[in-house]
Amino acid sequence: MATVPGTHESSSIAADYEALTRECGLVDRSERGKLALTGASAVEFLNGQVTNELAGIAPGEGRYAAFLTHKGKMLGDLRVLALGERATSELLLDTERPALQALFDMIRRYKVGHGVELHKRTLECALLSLVGPRARSVALAAARLQAEELPAAEHAHRPARIAGARVRLVSVHDGGLDVLLEAADREAVWSALCEAGAREVSAHADEIVRVERGLPRYGIDLDETTIPQEAGLNERAVSFTKGCYVGQETVARLYYRGKPNRHLRGVRLAHEVCAGAEISFSGRRVGTITSAVRSPALGPIALAMVRREAQPGATVLVGEDGVAGEVISPPFSPLSR
Repeated sequence: MATVPGTHESSSIAADYEALTRECGLVDRSERGKLALTGASAVEFLNGQVTNELAGIAPGEGRYAAFLTHKGKMLGDLRVLALGERATSELLLDTERPALQALFDMIRRYKVGHGVELHKRTLECALLSLVGPRARSVALAAARLQAEELPAAEHAHRPARIAGARVRLVSVHDGGLDVLLEAADREAVWSALCEAGAREVSAHADEIVRVERGLPRYGIDLDETTIPQEAGLNERAVSFTKGCYVGQETVARLYYRGKPNRHLRGVRLAHEVCAGAEISFSGRRVGTITSAVRSPALGPIALAMVRREAQPGATVLVGEDGVAGEVISPPFSPLSR
């Protein structure tokens, strides 16, 4: 019998890891923050607040972006989905929970006079993620769709039905799919996805795969001291041809004229370490471990913001015990196997 969210007790990280990397793992990410922005000028308004280009976004499309302080430091990152029959009818904003309040406050502060309305959606909407090479085949079976009917481009999305419930299928960067739905329908949709071939996996196994793929999370690897370029987000989240947005001057100046003092890096480790451990290179502190896991395939690995002195290939020492590590440019492994 299929399980429901929160009942899974993983007896084998290896089996969960196998599902996430070779089959289809099912992850409940409903804790992520969600807001809806509505109104005729919703796109125009938000375009002046975030780093990526939103002008011209059409229904069924989405964008990934960051929102910044005036000094170009990250307050958070978010996914913007254009819903409804017109792109301006509703934008769904999906962000990490630690960034939700800052996003809410920013929009509420600057929306005056723009004819837009802000609505809380975190508790109303659930978010389930299908991760792994078989994610799309599971979605096809559960939603009874043909392959060509699934969204293909990153952040593209379409409505569908699973177990009689209305859902929205969202394409993600690694070939997987997110399933957005009403919170009241979560158990029914969860069970249908399991019956279609998905395996519920532990949060720990999901974290291992995230670190392997070099995907930073705001509130863990990124914070209010991070500039998008340091996190390697320019290509996916920043437009250098759009009009003005908050923090643009700093981001553009660093891109065209400067070099970041630090970068998001991976660290291959001789032994396990804990998040928060300091990284040293040539006798100098150059960073701090932000995420650390033991991968079934790769052994101990970690993510960290590392000063540019320690380039990929450098040998560093981590923590009080001086655990040896090698700096790499993430990801550690391909996004699919």
